[in-house]
Amino acid sequence: MEILEEPFQREILEIRSELREMRDDLKRFMERSNKDYLESILADFRRSFSEVLIRHVEDEIEEGLRQNMVEGCEMKEACKTRFQGLLKESASLIRDVDDAANEETIDAFRSKLRDLQFKAPYDQCERCFMEALRLQEKQIDLLRSMRIYETKDEKRRESQDLPVEVVVKEILEPLNSKQRLQILKALAGETKSFSNLSELTGLRGGNLLFHIQKLLDSGMILQQHERGDYMITEKGYRALLGISEVYSKLNLKS
Repeated sequence: MEILEEPFQREILEIRSELREMRDDLKRFMERSNKDYLESILADFRRSFSEVLIRHVEDEIEEGLRQNMVEGCEMKEACKTRFQGLLKESASLIRDVDDAANEETIDAFRSKLRDLQFKAPYDQCERCFMEALRLQEKQIDLLRSMRIYETKDEKRRESQDLPVEVVVKEILEPLNSKQRLQILKALAGETKSFSNLSELTGLRGGNLLFHIQKLLDSGMILQQHERGDYMITEKGYRALLGISEVYSKLNLKS
């Protein structure tokens, strides 16, 4: 009997070992598949999101120039067309999903506008150029917030230790709320109006606005025009994916 038990036990151990290896292989496969799937979703999201954002930026260019350029100037329409051309060209950098814009590219766009400013014939031209410069710098800030454009100094800072205070302020505190996480999760699928978010969270008026403002201030979401629908930003989407990945890896129970 004992002679039969020893081979049997050895066989059981071998089976367990093989099952363990199969489980580990399956786990690695699933991790790779999930990663590829998330990266695919993120790439598709960035492409769709970038087109929506470019349209938003182009509308802002049109509105800013219309409202703030000098009225009654005979050169207004010609200058407006030039400004729009330059600004729309730089806005197209938002589509650069894989290749981030470098400092030389950004400096070239700035130089084009400065060259036009240098040739400006009238004193009142300063006002129009200041508006064009404002819109251009706003675009650059947007590119920076989307991590499409980083200066060399910013890249060096990124390689240093994790900035705890910034992480807490920019990520953890804005998402330290059930309602704000609900809002971010809902906006990952589609844009939502204030009333949609009110129905989703059960919050009304100032209470809901408080949570929305937290997400707006942190750059997790943005609003399409004044009183328009709300949409998630790339920062918000990446934060949501990060939370989902952490949740999955920690094997938390719902």
